[in-house]
Amino acid sequence: MTDVLAGHTVTVSLTVNGTAHEVEIEPRELLVTVLRERLRLTGTNIGCETTSCGACTVLLDGRSVKSCTVLAVQVHGRDITTIEGLAGPDGLHPVQEAFRRCHGLQCGFCTPGMVMAAVSLIDEGRATDEKSVRLALKGNLCRCTGYHNIVQSVLSAAEVMKEADA
Repeated sequence: MTDVLAGHTVTVSLTVNGTAHEVEIEPRELLVTVLRERLRLTGTNIGCETTSCGACTVLLDGRSVKSCTVLAVQVHGRDITTIEGLAGPDGLHPVQEAFRRCHGLQCGFCTPGMVMAAVSLIDEGRATDEKSVRLALKGNLCRCTGYHNIVQSVLSAAEVMKEADA
């Protein structure tokens, strides 16, 4: 059977890291592919393409999603934040800074997805203790660490962000 959609394109409007984009895509294209290949935002990694590893995690309207299983047409008119859009003009985002300070990374392949998942977790108020952080990050795999420093990074960032909001 031939793919009846092959070659058929649609225009998707999306905002990525605060910048509006209109991208001509095939309806079957994944968000991770559009981010990496069309918009050249390569911080979002492709690991497993089955939602098992979390290396492709981005924020969609402020909530973490695994972009390897989201069709780009599904994000028409929505806001996406990738790791490239997290830091501000004054420096690293508190979660990025905590991962640096607490040694929450090694090879760095999983780090963008871990950081993006942690931002969502903290923003949702679910980074309350070690157990809650471990449970929330269970869909993000790291093959280098024992997760201890990652969990400590998230808890540290949550505390810093809580103090900044106070």
